[in-house]
Amino acid sequence: MESHEEGEKEGLPDNSIVIFKGKGIRRAWHNHEWWFSVFDIVAVLTDSSDTKQYIKKMRSRDSALNSKWGTICTPLELMASDGKKRLMNCVNTEGAFRVIQSIPSPKAEPFKLWLAKVGHERVREIENPELAQERMKKLFKSKGYSEEWIEKRVRGIAIRDELTDEWRKRGLKSESEYAILTSEISKAAFGLTPSGYKKLKGLKKENLRDHMDDIELVLTMLGEATTTRLTRDRDSIKFRNLKTDAKDGGEVAGSARKGIEQKLGKNVVCPDNFLEKPEKLKRLEHRKKKK
Repeated sequence: MESHEEGEKEGLPDNSIVIFKGKGIRRAWHNHEWWFSVFDIVAVLTDSSDTKQYIKKMRSRDSALNSKWGTICTPLELMASDGKKRLMNCVNTEGAFRVIQSIPSPKAEPFKLWLAKVGHERVREIENPELAQERMKKLFKSKGYSEEWIEKRVRGIAIRDELTDEWRKRGLKSESEYAILTSEISKAAFGLTPSGYKKLKGLKKENLRDHMDDIELVLTMLGEATTTRLTRDRDSIKFRNLKTDAKDGGEVAGSARKGIEQKLGKNVVCPDNFLEKPEKLKRLEHRKKKK
């Protein structure tokens, strides 16, 4: 699912790095599949002291690989060693196998088996999307989230996917365009951009929606579902029209938020997050089961 949440690529919680043989391999969720850092793959499979130089030499000795390098690799944002996100060459499972073919290393065979397992799991999830949802639910549950919250979070991802699919059909391509439209919905719904919202909650690289409560999630879904409906009914094409749809959809959620706040007597938007609450959440869930 390529959700572009908060202008970023949507992946599963804390899955931006996977471990192979004790070493981290950065990855990003893009075009409905995992893409892996070429740099990390080469670093894991070789003993080279200069991974960048090794990749350069590998391409020079494999002309077929080099000629298709731009097709095999896709620059995606990954977390760099300095803690900032930077564009880095990534490959999907098929591309990773092609890169491995150019690495004469005994370490490559177990890596091939590992990639084959990843690919097999993904094929199963394509055939049965419920498997991906179940995997996601287990990850959230292990973090202490309630089952009720998890159901809303999963539903929100489906609504977000429907919206971004609609945007993509109507010509949206760049990450910045997704980010701008997402920001329009958020500003109209909550009075905050996603980055401002994250700052309020004390978040940095964490996914904002993983730190929303039930009402915040429901309002987010309302804004995005309304935007999708408006875009379809108006048959919007140009970016400025999609931007108007996003603003109007967000305003519907914003009106609902204000109504809720008036009845509650307090703000819906709050600084609470789940960074320090997993154990507390687990205890509350345990008490619920006892009752």
